[in-house]
Amino acid sequence: MDLNKLLKARSLAVVGASEKPGFGGDTCRNILEYRKDLSRVYFVNPGRETVLGRKCYKSLSEIDDEVELVIICTSQATVCGLLREAKTKGCGGAVVFASGYSETGDEKGKAAEEELKSLAKELDIAVLGPNCGGFNNYVDDVISFAFPVEKRDRKGSIGFISQSGQFCINLMDSSEMRFSYAISIGNGKIVTLEDYLDFLVEDEHTKVIAVYMEGVQDAEHFASCLRKAAEKKKPVIIQKGGKSEKGGKIAASHTGALAGSDRAYDAVFDKFGVIRADDMQEMMSTALLLSTLKNLPEKAAFASMNISGGETAICADMGSTFGINYPDFEESTLKKLKSMLPSFCTPGNPLDMTAALCYDSDLYAEGLKVVMDDPNIEMVLIGITIQLVVADPTIYNIYHGVKKVVDQGYKKPIAILPFIEGTRNRDVAEKFREIGVPILPSPKYAFSALSHLSSYIRYDSSKRELSLAVPKKAPAGKRRALSEVKSKQMLMENGISLDLGVIVTSREDALEKAKYLTYPVVMKIESDDILHKSDVGGVILNIKSEDEIGKAFDTILTNVKSRMPEAKINGILMQNMMPQGTELILGVKRDAQFGPMLLAGLGGVFVEVFGDSSLYPIPLNKNEAYEMLKSLKSYKMLTGYRGTPPRDIDAVVEMMVAISEFARKNKDRLCELDINPLFVYGEGAGVGVADALVVLEE
Repeated sequence: MDLNKLLKARSLAVVGASEKPGFGGDTCRNILEYRKDLSRVYFVNPGRETVLGRKCYKSLSEIDDEVELVIICTSQATVCGLLREAKTKGCGGAVVFASGYSETGDEKGKAAEEELKSLAKELDIAVLGPNCGGFNNYVDDVISFAFPVEKRDRKGSIGFISQSGQFCINLMDSSEMRFSYAISIGNGKIVTLEDYLDFLVEDEHTKVIAVYMEGVQDAEHFASCLRKAAEKKKPVIIQKGGKSEKGGKIAASHTGALAGSDRAYDAVFDKFGVIRADDMQEMMSTALLLSTLKNLPEKAAFASMNISGGETAICADMGSTFGINYPDFEESTLKKLKSMLPSFCTPGNPLDMTAALCYDSDLYAEGLKVVMDDPNIEMVLIGITIQLVVADPTIYNIYHGVKKVVDQGYKKPIAILPFIEGTRNRDVAEKFREIGVPILPSPKYAFSALSHLSSYIRYDSSKRELSLAVPKKAPAGKRRALSEVKSKQMLMENGISLDLGVIVTSREDALEKAKYLTYPVVMKIESDDILHKSDVGGVILNIKSEDEIGKAFDTILTNVKSRMPEAKINGILMQNMMPQGTELILGVKRDAQFGPMLLAGLGGVFVEVFGDSSLYPIPLNKNEAYEMLKSLKSYKMLTGYRGTPPRDIDAVVEMMVAISEFARKNKDRLCELDINPLFVYGEGAGVGVADALVVLEE
C-alpha cells in the first residue's frame, strides 16, 4: 500500500457529498474552505445535481479522471462496493468514516472489519479508518477532515497522529498549533499507527511528531520507527492512554508483579528517546516548543530573565521542581549586568533585572546579548506575560530587542515564559513565532516542556541498543515454573556463572554430601511446584554442623508436607551459604507486545516493601545497564554510603548484560526470570546468585 496515494493524493472524490451537517457535508465544506486547488476535487451523490455550488456526479465511474483518493461518507454496507468501483478509477487511498467494525466488540463487527482488511489488501488501497475523523495534509493541501474547525492558517511542522478523533479536533481548534499533517486514524487496522509513524519519520516537512495512542499492533515495526526517529534526531512525543494496571495477569515472580504493561511502554520510550506526555496540553506545549525553536540548545543549561522579583522566585522554584539547570553566570557576565542594572539589583540566575532595560529595545538587546554570551548558558527564558489586549508598550520593546539579537545572528534559543495562561495576544505571539521564539504556557506546563527538552538533549542514541527482542508469536498462556536447580542449570548452560549446589534425597545422603561443603550451609526444598520456598518453611539458613543438617532435613520435609501436601518434591538442595552482601533483584518479565524486559532493584524482601526498581527492554548494553542502576533511589547503597565500601557495580552490570543475552536467546519461551537476591560484594569481589526462578512457555 502506497501512503502517498492516501496522504498526498493529487485527485480526490467525496462519496456521499452533502450540504447537511455530518461527514458528507462537513468534509465538503472543509475542502472548499481550505483547499486552494479544486481542479481535481469531485463530489459524488446519486441524489444531487450540485453540492455547495459544485457539480455532483452520480457515481465514481462518471468521473473522467483518475481518482487517487476516495473519501467515503456513506454507511458501512456501501464501503466494499465503493472501494471496488474506486479501484477501476485508479484509486490507491481511501478514507472510511463508517463505524460498526471491531470497535463494537461483536462478531458481526469483527467479520465486517476482516472483510474490509482483506479487500483493501486485495485491491492495494491504503485505507484510513474505519471509524476515523479523516486527515489534513497541510504540506500539499490535501483535505479530508470531517469535522468543522475555525478557519485559520495551520501549516507548520508538527505531524500529529491520533487514535482519538476528538483529540484531533481539540488540537486543530488550538490557535497555536501548526501542523504538517493531522491524522485521525480510527481503528487503524489496515494502515496502522506504525505505518503513519514511519511515514512522518521519513517526511522532510515534519520536524516533530506528536502521537495520541492507546496501543500498538506491530511492536517490531513500532520499534523500527522509533529507532529511525532517534537516529535522525527527530523528536517523538507520545501521550499513551490506559495507564491503569486493571486486568493484569497474576505473575509468578516478584519481577512479574513489578513489571506492569504501562511500565513496559515507559521502558520502550526511554530506550528510544521518546518524550512521554501525561495529557494533551503537555504534549501540545512540548511539540510547540520543539517545533518553533530553529535549533535546540547544545546542553540543558538555562538562564531566566525576569522583570520582577516574584517572577524570578517562581522561575527558581519551578525550575527546582522540574530539574531545570540554571548555571551560575561567569564573573564577567555579572560585572556587565551590574553596570547595566540599577544599583539595588543583585544579578544572578534566575535574573531579576527589574523593568530598567524594558523601556528601550536597544538596551534590552544589549542585556540579552550579555546573558547569551555567557559560556555557561545555552538557552534563555524571558519572563513576561503577554496580555490579550496589550496596553504596556514594554512588550513591543522586548520583542524588538529580541528580534535585534536574532537578526544579529545569535543562535542560542530563546523562549517567552508567561505567568498566567489564556492571556496571550495572537498578533504578538505570531511575531515571536516568526523569529523562532516560542511562547510557552504558564509555568507548570512550561517547565514540564523544558524538562522534556532537557531530557531529549541529554539522550544519546549511539549509547543504546536500538532494537527489541520481540517474540515471533504471542504468548499462549500456558506456563511452567522450573525448580531452583533446573532454573540455575538453564542459566549455567547459557554462560551465567553461579553455584549449583547438590540435591539430597535422604537424611543419610545429606550427611554424606555435607562432607564436601563448607559450613555454614543453606538447605532449601527443591520442587517445581513451590515457587516461594520461604512461605512454606522450605528454607533453613546458617547450618553449622552435621547435627543441624539432619534436623534441618527433617524440619523442611515436615513443613512442606504439612503446608503443600500435593507438591512433588525432588529433594533438598544443599549449598555453601553465601556471605552477606548488598541484596539486589535481577529479573526478566516478557511483555505481551514488546518481549522480554529486564528488571533491576533493591532485593530480598525490600523489593515488595519499597518497590524501588527499574525496567528496561532487552537487549541492552553496558551503558544502558549502568543507567538502569543509576536510576534507582537505592543506587547510593552500591557506591558507598555512610562509611560502607563501594560495591562491585561492574560485576552487576556484567550480570545484567548476560541475563539480557539469555533472555534474547530464549525470547520465544521465557516468560519470567527471578534472581532474588543477587548478593553484591565489594569492588572486585563480584556477585553471587542466591536463588533463581525460571518460568517458561509450555
